[in-house]
Amino acid sequence: MTIHYDLIIRNGELIDGSGAPRRKADLAVRGGVIAAMGELADASADETVDAAGMVVAPGFIDTHTHDDWMVFDSPDMLPKVTQGVTSIIAGNCGISLFPLVTDTTPPAPLDIMRGGFRFPSVRAYRATFEASPATVNVSVLVGQSTLRARHVPQLGRPARDSEIEKMRQDIELALREGAIGVSTGTFYPPSAAAPEDEILRMCEPMRRLGGVLVSHMRDESDNVAEAIAETARLGKALDVPTVISHHKLVGKRNHGRSRETLAQVRSLSATMPLCLDCYPYAASSTMLRPERVDQCDRILITWSATHPEAAGRYLEDLAAERGQSRREVAQALLPGGAVYFIMDEGDVRDILRYPDTMIGSDGIPSDTTPHPRLWGTFPRVLGRYSRELGLFPLEQAIHKMTGLPARRFGLERRGLLAVGNVADITVFNAATIRDRATFDAPTLPSEGVRDVFVSGQSTLRDGSPTGRRPGRFVTSTLVKPQPCA
Repeated sequence: MTIHYDLIIRNGELIDGSGAPRRKADLAVRGGVIAAMGELADASADETVDAAGMVVAPGFIDTHTHDDWMVFDSPDMLPKVTQGVTSIIAGNCGISLFPLVTDTTPPAPLDIMRGGFRFPSVRAYRATFEASPATVNVSVLVGQSTLRARHVPQLGRPARDSEIEKMRQDIELALREGAIGVSTGTFYPPSAAAPEDEILRMCEPMRRLGGVLVSHMRDESDNVAEAIAETARLGKALDVPTVISHHKLVGKRNHGRSRETLAQVRSLSATMPLCLDCYPYAASSTMLRPERVDQCDRILITWSATHPEAAGRYLEDLAAERGQSRREVAQALLPGGAVYFIMDEGDVRDILRYPDTMIGSDGIPSDTTPHPRLWGTFPRVLGRYSRELGLFPLEQAIHKMTGLPARRFGLERRGLLAVGNVADITVFNAATIRDRATFDAPTLPSEGVRDVFVSGQSTLRDGSPTGRRPGRFVTSTLVKPQPCA
């Protein structure tokens, strides 16, 4: 008797996401779930994909995104689908679209969410997504800066007891409604005045309910070691898995310190579940801050509300044209965003190579001229850093973007090719995959990803979007209460 499936992917090299060596096998899908793996020559299917010469891997998980609004505004999610991404984690750096509702422009960097703050709760965000899903799965964090913008009228001071209690209540409700954790953003003005004790008290529900603490640390420059220590103290006190966001060393004085910081993280991770994410570029992108322009030689403007024509221009060129200092020009461009060429390539490689580094793009879709990481992160890791530079084997590279984040964030039945797991699958050419997006042409799609499936439904076939939107709202097994219906 011939066994029949919805989909069979034949003749591919399976890299299962665990870090194990690749193997030749067929893979079958039924009902959105991987139903069989191995020799399936006698089986039939409604749809058959020949993956000869291709790698078949779990769909990539982007651990660090600001795509919270993009899933509604551009639900085809082409920057992600064309990279092989099937799941995103939103709400990073202390910025989430809930539970703040306002018609006014929020303080930077919350203003990167150009769609506006209209979701009073995780439940409301989730319901909207489930009613009109995107091509990718979405998991969400609740953001510290969003909570402070909602409850602390004067952001330049520590929160009062009553304000901390309101934020604590918001976090408890968010976790109960399906958030997978909390993100902090003490690097940014809305949260910089929050002392460690304030964060600990507002996050108290995590002691009981679980979740993941994700931190854009207070400092990634001269005081990075203390920032790492603070992040670890919070995670230990709350007894939750902890992630250091987009780990980097900022400013020339700190170039080369990755060996020191990674040794610190390695030592701390022996006593707690601590890991980090990273993007594969030696330039960061965030809000334009005039007080920081002297930390690096080159700055690319990504958007400006007062001078939109400056997007895509380098600050030093604008300063020369105007006969002003770079700081004076930066002040005139506010509010705005920028790419800072502020990191050392050697540090980037060390951090990417660290075994517990996950891959997160940290792209900002609302930027007029975005950082190329929005379109190129995952193929860049696979093409440049794995294939060309030999930084790590392809199996390890895929583990960093599949099995490792699924385990660290508790994304059940995802991140591994295994019978019974959700059929989120990416098929790509390991010999040709590469990023094409550059700082001067940042929206060029990558090459080499051929087919992408989410819950067994194709979102990319033969390199072209299918128009299907099978994304799901995904919760975490690390959060103890059952998600609200």
